[in-house]
Amino acid sequence: MSSSPEKHIQLDQFLKYQNIAQSGGEAKHIIQSGAVKVNGVLETRRGRKLYLGDVVEIDGEKMTVE
Repeated sequence: MSSSPEKHIQLDQFLKYQNIAQSGGEAKHIIQSGAVKVNGVLETRRGRKLYLGDVVEIDGEKMTVE
């Protein structure tokens, strides 16, 4: 019996998808600068996996992973 893994998106990919960053390098810079919170916690890992319902906050703007 196999179970399918939960769908996720990496934080850097999410920033590109939301048009916050135009490239992976820009996303990396934004994340590592300390400007991003995930579920209220500062996040500096660009590979952080986001799941449905997670809340990403940048400069006071909150976006929910849908």
